[in-house]
Amino acid sequence: MMFVPELTFLYTFLIKFTLSLFMIWTAFGFHSLQAFARTIGTFYVVNFVAAGGILGVHYLLQSSADLFNGILFTTTGGVSFELQVGFWFMFITFFAVLLIFKGVQSSKRKTEQMSVYFGDIIVEIGGVEVTCTGLVDTGNQLTDPLTRTPVTVMEASLWENYLPPSWKGRISEVSADTLIMELDEEFIWQDRLRLIPYRGINKGTSFMLALKPDSVKVMMNGTCYTPKRTLIGLDGGKLSSEGKYQAIIHPEYVQEPAVVKTTAGQTEKPLNVV
Repeated sequence: MMFVPELTFLYTFLIKFTLSLFMIWTAFGFHSLQAFARTIGTFYVVNFVAAGGILGVHYLLQSSADLFNGILFTTTGGVSFELQVGFWFMFITFFAVLLIFKGVQSSKRKTEQMSVYFGDIIVEIGGVEVTCTGLVDTGNQLTDPLTRTPVTVMEASLWENYLPPSWKGRISEVSADTLIMELDEEFIWQDRLRLIPYRGINKGTSFMLALKPDSVKVMMNGTCYTPKRTLIGLDGGKLSSEGKYQAIIHPEYVQEPAVVKTTAGQTEKPLNVV
């Protein structure tokens, strides 16, 4: 079109936008106005991100001499910049920017999917209430082998103000049975203690300290779950290196939501959290 001055009207916004609509319609078809508009938006976002990345990398690699050599002065005294980008530079940078954009979007999508499995867990023991963010792990099948009570694992640091002072910083280093042997009679939750055997990855059988709570509530996706049979295992380390959650919730905790009874003759409804 640069060699045919009569076609300069094709550089107008309306023609360029119409051409983009035709490109999207040819590639993806037209199923609904909403889907077509979403595809158009994605088309322009990807192009703008790629073009911005190319220009950004181009000017980042330029020296001051290269930059000033590209300044042009017009006859009216205005200043303009001459953009000279090599074909292979643009070609390689284009795909590099798209790969980075794809990686960021993939990471964001993964984070959004993970958020579906996050919930707030509220544990009450002897009048003490601790609240934290928990991750529902569908692969967590940890239970008490005698009573088959499901176990939710929490960071012991959440309870350190109520645990024996001699346990501080030692739960992850000393075996659970040794800590119980050293326990004195002043610990008011002594009758709530349990030893839960478990097998870690590439490790032998070990024991985990657990507490029998009075009640547990899990707030997830606007619904309140109140499991009746619960144990809280204590882990001496960090469950999430990024600090996104401090508990691993057993999947059985979120199977049946709490219900409230209505007037006679009406069905029970889930208790939603507002």
